[in-house]
Amino acid sequence: MRLTLLGSGTSTGGPVPGCRCSVCLSPDPRNNRLRTSAAISSPSGSTILIDASSDFRQQALRAGLARIDAVLFTHSHADHILGIDDLRAFNFIQKQAIPCFGTADTLNDIRHIFSYVFKPDPRYLGEGIPKLDLFEIDGHTPFKVVDHQVVPIPLLHGRLPVTGYRFGELAYLTDVKEIPSASMEQLKGVKYLLLDGLRQEAHKTHLTIPEAVEAAKSIGAEQTWLIHMTHTVEHDATNATLPKAVQLGYDGLEIDFQHAPAA
Repeated sequence: MRLTLLGSGTSTGGPVPGCRCSVCLSPDPRNNRLRTSAAISSPSGSTILIDASSDFRQQALRAGLARIDAVLFTHSHADHILGIDDLRAFNFIQKQAIPCFGTADTLNDIRHIFSYVFKPDPRYLGEGIPKLDLFEIDGHTPFKVVDHQVVPIPLLHGRLPVTGYRFGELAYLTDVKEIPSASMEQLKGVKYLLLDGLRQEAHKTHLTIPEAVEAAKSIGAEQTWLIHMTHTVEHDATNATLPKAVQLGYDGLEIDFQHAPAA
């Protein structure tokens, strides 16, 4: 299977509108970060989306996504769900609703924020509304998505519970400040890790880059890529300070990994 990192930036993305810092003005495309999300494709041609970011339309076009077979939501913050309306383009192509998975709190927030999708106004006669089937997960029990077993990984984003996901030898953990001990157990044996690493300076709800490096060492993946970076993080300069086993992710990064189909 292959993970494509559709975006590696924090909620503002980068460049940040109006900012004239050296990273925002950098010609290096790896310093140009759309909001964090990812797509996982299988040899059968299916695609699982992790979060529908605010930049999803642009990301889908840039990555050449031809279909979306399911969406996994980590939590309901704006930069992770505001691309939901653009999922309707794939409804038009696929002629069916898209299954979406998340915890009860996440799905309840989505129903509220996108009330026109789930409680459509009968006065509206158009048909251009996303068609989504919501499936609640408990955040702990493995579940099946497009013939693949997915293991949810409970995380804390400050005090807010969020959900990471493991697919065989790869795990995706965004918007995390704390990884509970039980979740560390679930991450044993992971070879490839995508992990929140916001910036150098302290933050209440995200791992800093130094904290992410320590967490990556504890998890023991062969290779870790940091995601959800701010515009204060310059790609090459920061990578030069990191161990080889922990590097910055970037938009368009592709990671091939093994994941056996669900029984």
